[in-house]
Amino acid sequence: MNPAASESRSVDSGVVGSAGDPSGGDQPVVSVSPSVLTTADDLHGRVDVIADRPGYLAAVEAIRSGTGPVSIDAERASGFRYSQRAYLIQVFRRGAGVFLFDPPAIGSFAELQEVIGHEEWVLHAASQDLACLREVGLDPATVFDTELGARIAGLPKVGLGAVVEQLLGIHLAKEHSAADWSTRPLPQSWLVYAALDVELLVDLRDAMEARLVDAGKLEIAREEFAATVAREAKPPKVDPWRRLTGLHTVRGTRGLAVARELWLARDEYARQIDTAPGRLVPDSSLVAATKAMPADKRALAGLREFVGRASRSELDRWWGAIERGLATTDLPSTRGPAAETLPPPRSWADKNPMADARYRFARPRIAEIAETFDMPVENLLTPEHLRRLAWEPPIPFETDAVAAALEALGARRWQIDAVAEPLAEAFVDAHQEPEDGDGATS
Repeated sequence: MNPAASESRSVDSGVVGSAGDPSGGDQPVVSVSPSVLTTADDLHGRVDVIADRPGYLAAVEAIRSGTGPVSIDAERASGFRYSQRAYLIQVFRRGAGVFLFDPPAIGSFAELQEVIGHEEWVLHAASQDLACLREVGLDPATVFDTELGARIAGLPKVGLGAVVEQLLGIHLAKEHSAADWSTRPLPQSWLVYAALDVELLVDLRDAMEARLVDAGKLEIAREEFAATVAREAKPPKVDPWRRLTGLHTVRGTRGLAVARELWLARDEYARQIDTAPGRLVPDSSLVAATKAMPADKRALAGLREFVGRASRSELDRWWGAIERGLATTDLPSTRGPAAETLPPPRSWADKNPMADARYRFARPRIAEIAETFDMPVENLLTPEHLRRLAWEPPIPFETDAVAAALEALGARRWQIDAVAEPLAEAFVDAHQEPEDGDGATS
């Protein structure tokens, strides 16, 4: 690769090294100024995937010799596979080049972690990729998230293609974002797409940092980046089968028991063969089978609404689940487990009128502050934090108490400084609202 080209914020479109030659050897490199380049992938050279340990280790040494932050991305097979594992990991560093790794083939990434773990990582929408990167042993100490940076900077669109076009003047095609990255071999056009995702990120990082500095928001961004790295994974949901689309149309505890057993049977099989559950039998089919309550396996096979590529090949599996649901004495509650989530705000006027008043008074004030910060409301204050404070506020309604409550919820210091006092004032005003509701707007 041509590090000088990257330094001048042009696109290195060189060839990614193969397993035996991670540096790209003497392959041609195309470097084009953003003022000339319109579609980056049209000018990109051939890209190869590193899929063995010798090639991987050679690439790690090349990355070690590079300089500056490391851009990294991961491609999964969401909607195709059960797992959320990475099926391709892309890494770029100035002075080293771009490298595409096949995680299932390589195995451990401990050597790469040792080289880049202490460096700044540049990602776009880091929260989407950190889990699958950590699964293979790649865990950053610090990140620069260009998607989050775009939100904080107030850019109108924050997708990678839109941000690259706005800040670098380069059109980046995104037609392979929903592809099945577990496919082998990966088509060349997909690999070019994947390489460009990281080749441009370091330049984008520099342009984004300049934008944040100009807006006086760099420290805010750094707090948000640190929070992204520190954020813990959400615990598994209780009774995940209750997420079955259409479950609300199933009546009675026996029907819920059958739906549960069908969902569990599908989930177990999907996990075994690493396939997205909905590709085996869609939710609508499981609900249709539950509501039909077929008398026997033949009736289930004859149910027109019971479709999906595994609906007949695994008929014994589904019929066995129905039988278990019909026989079990462990009947689920129609209400489900006690929910930790709050009721929707539209119901608050009846369920908790004072919470409704607090929420109605607080929302427009938070929106006004977000406008002064030139950023989306949800980045100024997480909507769930506002709802929880309005539902169960700290008493008394004082700035320090609201600040402490926000900190306990996980708000960052800059957010607390921006909204604690206005929230306290909004809550006080809500409790002074006339009984007829005059003076507040939703």
